[in-house]
Amino acid sequence: MAVCGMNCGVCAAYLRPKNKCAGCRSELGQKVNHCFVCKIKLCEEKGNVNKFCFECPKYPCPRLKQLDKRYRSKYGMSMIENLKKISEIGLVRFWDSENKRWECPKCGNRICVHNKRCYFCEGK
Repeated sequence: MAVCGMNCGVCAAYLRPKNKCAGCRSELGQKVNHCFVCKIKLCEEKGNVNKFCFECPKYPCPRLKQLDKRYRSKYGMSMIENLKKISEIGLVRFWDSENKRWECPKCGNRICVHNKRCYFCEGK
């Protein structure tokens, strides 16, 4: 789970069969370039990389609001809503709800938030 509330497990770069991204917070494996240079992830306000944006005194900042607006309109997902749920119910319960939300009805694997595609069975 990225600091901004993005579920890396439903990202196209994480799910694709070739050149998979290891996830925003991963120290091992490859990542897509925007994960390395992400201004939200590298925000100095957070201090500790294990924190989430909702723990920041400037939450929600303009950068997060802009990202949230783009994801709401293009992909039907909200980083701010994800962060709100994590802060309310905890990360483990949030993961459980996300696994159900993004489960492919054909094969049970994850559906990609970016293209609504299952990379395992090609279901939509």
